[in-house]
Amino acid sequence: MDNIFDYELPEIGSEDFYTHLVSKNVEIKTIISNRVKIPQVFVSEYDEWVVVLKGCAKIEMGGVVYKLKKGESMFIPSNTKHTLLKTRQVVEWLAVCIKEG
Repeated sequence: MDNIFDYELPEIGSEDFYTHLVSKNVEIKTIISNRVKIPQVFVSEYDEWVVVLKGCAKIEMGGVVYKLKKGESMFIPSNTKHTLLKTRQVVEWLAVCIKEG
């Protein structure tokens, strides 16, 4: 058993990823973002549903900027460019990654 809130902070301006479960075509992980101010671009080869557990963040996807705060979530389709624009303080995310199976 692991605790998703048991982690060490990454360096300021960066993120760490912790995998909690991998089963067939699903992976569940937490992402810890520490005061990200320089945009970080991602393109994942799997669908991803993320929810903010703590903090708030701005993400750009498809030309739209989303402001996510605690409890809010978004779905990111596979092969979709998305940019973490910035976070305020530390953001804890829960991510469910769904690979084609």
